[in-house]
Amino acid sequence: MTVMPTAVTTETTPQNPSGPRRTRWWGVVGLVAAALVFLIPLYLFVSTAFKTSADINIWPMRLIPRSLTLDNFVNAWNLAPFDQFLINSVVVTVIGTTLKVLLAIFTAYAFAYLPFPGKRWLFLFMLGALMVPGHVTLLVNYITVGQLNLVNTYAGLILPGVASAFGTFLLRQYFLSIPKEVLEAAELDGAGHLRTIVSFIVPMARPAIITVGLIALIDEWNGFVWPLIVTNSVNMRTLPIGLLYLKENEGINDWGALMAGTLFVVLPMAIVLLLAQRYIVAGLAGSAVRR
Repeated sequence: MTVMPTAVTTETTPQNPSGPRRTRWWGVVGLVAAALVFLIPLYLFVSTAFKTSADINIWPMRLIPRSLTLDNFVNAWNLAPFDQFLINSVVVTVIGTTLKVLLAIFTAYAFAYLPFPGKRWLFLFMLGALMVPGHVTLLVNYITVGQLNLVNTYAGLILPGVASAFGTFLLRQYFLSIPKEVLEAAELDGAGHLRTIVSFIVPMARPAIITVGLIALIDEWNGFVWPLIVTNSVNMRTLPIGLLYLKENEGINDWGALMAGTLFVVLPMAIVLLLAQRYIVAGLAGSAVRR
């Protein structure tokens, strides 16, 4: 008895060729609309910094200026001591970022690799600090700084913010993804904790460390509330506070100078983010993986 093979017929459901195309079309429209929401205010901000007073005060608004000028930048620089503001911002940002990253590295290493009593509870307590708004600690920090006679000093500006719970958490997660064989090799080589951190952990965790450094850099550079509270002289002000000196008390503002001064503050961090964005992606992605 022979069995004859039977042909198996399959029915294919015809697909609507216009479906994916329509989806892609609406997706492109959505992306363009979302981009315009962010780019139009940015364009107006930058263009106003280069507009003349006639183009700024004309109505209806002129999107494309008739002529460009650099007088707004000169006026902004002369209306306030921006050279001193720049020096103060650089000092606070460089020292504050360095201390914040170093402290995050050491604390993350301890939470990741070192056994000590109450380790789990201390880590949970640190995570709880992420849920507390920074403004809650302003009064306590100011009282502490005042009792230490650090008001209106670089130390008073920097020290209260050197601890970073987010940086510690991010680095700890990245350190846990490093193979244990690396630590075993360092131990066999006779390396202590400091040499292990410098020679093994830091090179392998470079993306995460750069990410923490960039976040700390932006936080220190854009700090406004704490520098405004803890300083009481013009010579100790930073760039974000310096923008207040470009605002007229009568309500009539030189918008060209104000936008030019704002560009002084925004441009350095924008350049840093553009140059280091790939490290941010690598650092955040690596911290989400635990082997």
